[in-house]
Amino acid sequence: MKNVYSLIACCIVSIVLLQYRLSYSGLESKHELKITTWDALGYYMYLPGIFIYRDVTALKWLPEIDKKYGLSGGHVYQANIYKDNKYVFKYLGGVAMLETPFFLIGHLIARKFHYDADGFSAPYQYSLAFGVLIYCLLAVFLLRSILLRYFSDLTVAITLLLLMLATNIIQYVAIDSAQSHGYIFPLYVVMIYLTIKWHEKPGLFLAAMIGYVIGLASISRPTEAIMLFIPLLWGTETKESAKEKWSFVRKHKNHVYFALLFAFLGVLPQLIYWQIATGFFIYDVGSKWTFLNPFFRVLIGWQKGWFIYTPVTVFFIAGMFYLKSYPFKKSVLWFCLLNIYIVISWFDWRYGGSYSTRALSQSYPVFALPLAAYIEQVNQKKWRFFFYGLGLYLIGVNLFQIVQYNKQILHYDQMNRTYYGRIYLNPDPTPLDMSTLDTNEYLGNENRYQLKVIAHTDTSRKIQSKGSNLVLLLETSLGLDSTTVKSAEVWLKIESEIKVSRGFWDSYLTSEVETNGLRKRNSVRLFSVISKEGQTNNYAFYVRVRVEAGANKTILRIYINPKSDFEGTLEKLRVTSLFGNFESS
Repeated sequence: MKNVYSLIACCIVSIVLLQYRLSYSGLESKHELKITTWDALGYYMYLPGIFIYRDVTALKWLPEIDKKYGLSGGHVYQANIYKDNKYVFKYLGGVAMLETPFFLIGHLIARKFHYDADGFSAPYQYSLAFGVLIYCLLAVFLLRSILLRYFSDLTVAITLLLLMLATNIIQYVAIDSAQSHGYIFPLYVVMIYLTIKWHEKPGLFLAAMIGYVIGLASISRPTEAIMLFIPLLWGTETKESAKEKWSFVRKHKNHVYFALLFAFLGVLPQLIYWQIATGFFIYDVGSKWTFLNPFFRVLIGWQKGWFIYTPVTVFFIAGMFYLKSYPFKKSVLWFCLLNIYIVISWFDWRYGGSYSTRALSQSYPVFALPLAAYIEQVNQKKWRFFFYGLGLYLIGVNLFQIVQYNKQILHYDQMNRTYYGRIYLNPDPTPLDMSTLDTNEYLGNENRYQLKVIAHTDTSRKIQSKGSNLVLLLETSLGLDSTTVKSAEVWLKIESEIKVSRGFWDSYLTSEVETNGLRKRNSVRLFSVISKEGQTNNYAFYVRVRVEAGANKTILRIYINPKSDFEGTLEKLRVTSLFGNFESS
């Protein structure tokens, strides 16, 4: 069979994506699948508003639906109040247009089998979840045929495996699949395909479809308008080819006009909605950009850095140096670099809850071209088997981290270097590991230190507080004799068992060390992913203290720091001092 490796790769990708979709579909749990939440709700609201409630401005149906299903995240930020108690959707409607076939299927199933035909019951959720998977799997097979035009079968196979299984696209195709990324991903594949076909044999239909896809992508996420660079600069890799390209375009001016017309038709539904909702064809949804001060932490920051949490993306960039005389050289370079620049310049650089940098994931089909160019070069090297092994390792790490992310062990918004080091490929993090999500102080090896228990209690006692009043658990002296010791580094290890019946989600276990009027506080959340509300949970964290000669008595206080009413039971508390690096007087 011809090109069997890439075909097998497509099948593997399909199986893995389907497996993750099934694993996170709630089929074996008490919790029904619910994907139209948070930002996804903003993209989706057009459909029930138009087809079921006939209301896209007053949104009288939304409070009851939100109360029933818990969709908005606590407050409706997905729509802005405009005037006269009218709302305008904050998110554009392109994704809703792509969701429409699956919404209608879900609506038909809901009515046929007596589910609530309200736009949000189980048939809608499952139809949308598996619908985007169908879109993307078809796109993967089409992307395979595109890549095979320029690269060997083995190269294409490796490219598809790394692109789909070593990146965060799994999360947004097979799990958080009502976000925009999974729907825009196929549009990029289709755009590349249409561009190739038009350059091979130009036609009005192809030109119209290129324009329409650009328009549709633009009202899915406005920044996707830079998709224009793909057909615009395709075939301009050298001066000679560029000259031929523009001469070719001049001969087909009517195709350009058709593309522009259909791009406008692609955007037109959004303009009509804005006219209905606001009285104007253009509405500012409120995005802000800092182009003069981009956030490079989006790429290399420990919170969600693209190169850190999905390091295979380094090869996306490396491949740009190997594009040589491929016809897509300039289109890929300009698109990818401009795309990255735009993404790292958005004012809300965190992009909400996300695994790695989700705002780049929908454009991975374009990044597949430089990735394949790099792999094509690697396949000619003696050390290629090392690269294959590295690729398998990166796939394994990514699949593991996808599971961690959905357990919220790999946090959606608050990662840091120390914490990532403690949970990296760690299937069972300890309370000490979890503490580094809130504090970067971690003592790697206790054996180098002298241990002394300075406080210990295993007597159960009730603890409670009204409002945000602190609950003191312990106050004690560290007992360091500063008359004989010039200075010392002291690590405190604080361990406790606490059961919380009220105030679990917004309370912290806090230590305060006071020396010479200076205070140092460390806190860890009581609501970590390895703790359960209403059960006795273990907590532990380190505190690093430097005590100098002549210091007054050093006091340690440990307390609960709630933000609302708190009630619980302290089962056990233990404080151990670990002395080291003494300097005698």
